[in-house]
Amino acid sequence: MARNSRQSVRFSRYFLEPVNITHRRYEALRAYFVEGLPSAEAAKRFGYTPGSFRVLTHQFRRNPTREFFLPSARQSRPHCKQNRLRDQVVALRKQNFSVGDVSRVLSRETEAISPAAVAEILRAEGFAKLPRRLDEERPENPRPTIAEVADVRQLDLTPRQFRTRFGGLFLFLPWLASCGLDAMLRRAGLPGSEMVPAGCAMRSLLALKLCGNARHSHVMSHVLDEGLALFAGLNVVPKRSFLTEYSCRIEPSCYPALMRAWFDAVGRLGLQWGTSFDLDFHTIPFHGEDALVEKHYTTKPKHCENVHKNITRQGR
Repeated sequence: MARNSRQSVRFSRYFLEPVNITHRRYEALRAYFVEGLPSAEAAKRFGYTPGSFRVLTHQFRRNPTREFFLPSARQSRPHCKQNRLRDQVVALRKQNFSVGDVSRVLSRETEAISPAAVAEILRAEGFAKLPRRLDEERPENPRPTIAEVADVRQLDLTPRQFRTRFGGLFLFLPWLASCGLDAMLRRAGLPGSEMVPAGCAMRSLLALKLCGNARHSHVMSHVLDEGLALFAGLNVVPKRSFLTEYSCRIEPSCYPALMRAWFDAVGRLGLQWGTSFDLDFHTIPFHGEDALVEKHYTTKPKHCENVHKNITRQGR
């Protein structure tokens, strides 16, 4: 009996010392209207000021039918989206659709639902996660087009018509053919392979420069362009990883030999030489103790112009 009495006292504290605001308001009004406690005593017991408790009782008298124990926001929804789509989610999962696949199908055909909501439904229904699948095992959905591997042996020169954004590149082909670019690159020792010879690799890099795409990463948006591939002499232009790696494979000793052969070929073709060149300045941060260089030096256009004039004058 003593044990039951102690438990009753322990659990009675949850009613006499409520933490939830709605529960505290309910117990205070019950003590005032049911138990008959004076207003000041009821306010003191449940942590109200006398004025705020009088306002509370006044509001209750005006609306005595108000509900103190409301259902949660999730339970109060009569027909939420997950309940409406639950059967469709389960049906698609039984067809081996993943969470992302189910979300895309329902968003396209029925009603938009997020992958997180789909995962919650499947978890509630007792479905386990799907194992990792190969691309051919996945349902048929639109996928990115994968370009073929660059291989000069797969080049198709069958007469045909196609549209390209790089038609201007072919204006340079007569000059490249006249100077013997492929033979020049072989003599200079530039690397190549049976799939991508040195001439094809260099024409791919040259095409990006001539079209204003200075970075190798820009080629990924044009790997399916037949005109760019035809200019390089390949079935498809090499991807970003190959072009980036190729520049690192060239030995430093190859550049002087290539430049000498190039200038000789340009001279034989009668192309005019430029009389000046531009310098690209970059500021370099300095973290030493010298007070004269505490502020980073930034080149100004005037300084660049003077250096450019001096170099041009000396070159002449």
